[in-house]
Parts: sequence; C-alpha cells; structure tokens
Amino acid sequence: MPLRAPRLHDALRRFCLGAFRLLAAEVEAGAEIPFAFEEHGGRGRPALYEYRPLVRGFVEARVSRLVRGEDAAIAVEELRGEPAAEIFARAHAGSESAADDALCRSVLLPLLVATAEACGGFDWDDSAFEHAYAELERSLFRAGHAYGAVAPLVGLSAGAQVELGSGVRVRAAATGEVAALWPEAKGLLPPRFGCEPDRLCVLEVERDLARGTTEAPDAPGELADAVTALRLATAAPVAAGPVLFERLDWRPYGIRPALPIAAAQPAGEPTRLDALRGELARTLLGRLPLADDDPDLGEALDRWELSLFQAEPFRSEQLRESLAALLGGADGLATAALRAAMLLGESGRERAALLAELRSLAAGEPAGEEAADAVRRALVEALSLGDRAGLVPALDEALLGLGPRPARQPVARAVAG
Repeated sequence: MPLRAPRLHDALRRFCLGAFRLLAAEVEAGAEIPFAFEEHGGRGRPALYEYRPLVRGFVEARVSRLVRGEDAAIAVEELRGEPAAEIFARAHAGSESAADDALCRSVLLPLLVATAEACGGFDWDDSAFEHAYAELERSLFRAGHAYGAVAPLVGLSAGAQVELGSGVRVRAAATGEVAALWPEAKGLLPPRFGCEPDRLCVLEVERDLARGTTEAPDAPGELADAVTALRLATAAPVAAGPVLFERLDWRPYGIRPALPIAAAQPAGEPTRLDALRGELARTLLGRLPLADDDPDLGEALDRWELSLFQAEPFRSEQLRESLAALLGGADGLATAALRAAMLLGESGRERAALLAELRSLAAGEPAGEEAADAVRRALVEALSLGDRAGLVPALDEALLGLGPRPARQPVARAVAG
C-alpha cells in the first residue's frame, strides 16, 4: 500500500522495534508470556489444538516503561503533527501530557499489540508490522470515523435490543466485549455485572464522524439523558457506569466517568424493558432537549430525579418543587395538584383519589407511593405531549368545562396502566 505519511511510518516502526527489543529481552531473562489453549475442529475431522500467546496483557503490564523512551517521544511528536490524528490526541482533552498519554494508549500501544499478535510473540516480522500499520493508516485517513461508547446498565433486563433513537440503544452485553478492547476494565464494572438478570445489558451510543472531526461526542451527557428517559418510562432503579468505554474505528479510544446522577442507582425493584416501555423511552429521550428552552421543565426534571436519591423529608420537598415547576407556574402548588389530577385521572373517582394524594403532599405530608408516581407520570405526559406551556391553560379550560381534557398519549397511558 502506498504510504500516506512516510515520516509517521518510520517513527512508529522505530518505536515498535525498540519495544520488541525490550520485551524480547525480558522473555529471554525469564519473564513468561501467558498462553491460551484453543481447540479447532469440525464434524468428521480430527481436532487441532493451538497455543496462542496472550501478548496484550504482557504489553499492558509494561506500559510505563515502553512509553518513556526516546522512540516513543519521537512517535508521539509525529502523531501530534498529523492533523488526522488530532481526534485521538483529544481522547482525554486537557493538558499536553494528557494528550500525549491519549496518543500512546489509543495509537501506539494498539499498533504494538497488533504487530506482536501477528508475530506470535516478539520475534520481529516486517510483514506483520506493515499490515498493522496499513490498518492504522486506513483508520487515520478514512473518509470518516466510526465512534462508539458503551456503559454497563443495571436495574433493567431486556429480551431484545431496544433502539432509543439517534444511535442510542439498550442491548445485551456480548461476552467479553469490554475486556477484549479494555483489558483493564475488570475492576471498573458494577458488582455482579454479567451475573444477575438486571445486570446483563449495556447502554450504547454510536456515531459516524466526518473526516477532520477533532472532538468526540459528549457520550457521558447523551447516556445520562438516556438513563433519565429510562427512569421516567419504567420507574425502575436504572443506572449506568460507573464509567463508559469509548472506541474509535473499533480501536480503544478512552475510558471516561459517567455523570454522577446517571451512575448512582436509586432504590427500587428491577424491571423488564419491553417494546412498549422502550417506545416510551425513545419518545421521552427525543423530547428531553425541550428543557433547554423551558427552565421550568428543566427544574421539574432535575428535582424529580434528585428525589430518587434522597430520604425524607428532602425526598418529598423535591417532589413538591418538581410538581410546582411543572404545572404550578405563578399559581402555586395547590393548583399544580389540581391540574395533575385532571391530566392523569381517567374518571372522576380516579381524579379525586389522585387529588387527595397530591393535596396531602402539597400540605407538607411525606409523599406516598401514589403521589410520587403521579409526579413521574405527569412529567411523562408533559414530555410526551411536547408543549408544556400550552398544556397548563388547556388543563384550566378543562377544569372550568370550557374545553376537552388534553388527550393523553396512548403509549404513556398504556405504560401507566
């Protein structure tokens, strides 16, 4: 393949040669590369067995020594001068040293590991390096980049993949998918992840990035919004994290902390994410940006989500503030309770029961389960309708008998039922 960046090729080749020399010396001195024993067979033919050296772990354990040398410094300098590599350098935006570390971990070390795996150890083979370098150039100079981020998801089970829109989805975690790209991830997963029914899924975001893009998507923010939508749609103790794992062109890109509000798990019973709740979560996620232009809606959402993590009396106070911001306006909490009962109740008896619960909350009593869930459902309805400002006068007209009650969204009504 014609070289697009000959100077970069030479610098990376020198780095890999130097690393091979250091690692081979350690093996000769007695260090052992672990091996996997794999069986390859088929029907009607004898099985073949292969010893495969696990060089990735061997290299990862010596990262600090490999990136301290002059060859590594020259390779990083060449990468920093290559505009196509800028997005890799910004895997952990911050100081200059952080950018250098990002380049080492997202470019140099994967290239070294790919070469060593193709060589079956640390006996240098030019063709193995050239193949690995060709893959790197294809990634650097392609028309665009494929970005992805996954975070462990707890509090939900799902029988099938659920699309939440804009490249965000809930799906089953593939066996070993995190460890394959991020061997250091073992201690970063939630306890018992992969072993309990409500700890078998991941939350994933995927994006196609145009060539020349230097900033990765705000995956922590996008996944936090998805967690909020799932909490609203399911009333389950949903949480993601504590970290999310990023990849670029299916190469390790970075590990970032999840936002605290999304990484904390509320109390409650896990539930199943079925197609109906998935459809509702998709709708809600698409409507959450409305809060950017509606401060009262944003306040109502924030207060409700904070209530999930607080004990009394602070939990009930947050729910009061949420309901007042959502439906109270200048009229106060008592009016907000009346509007919520009209919005959610399907019959006079149901509205009366809801109003009694919400009036008790407005009067300062601790929120019962019915009142707390009514606040959640009111948020779901307001987001589903997509016009909170128009919802309030419509409810007032319905209360006065001057107009029909705002029609509830079918999916939201079915899930609430």
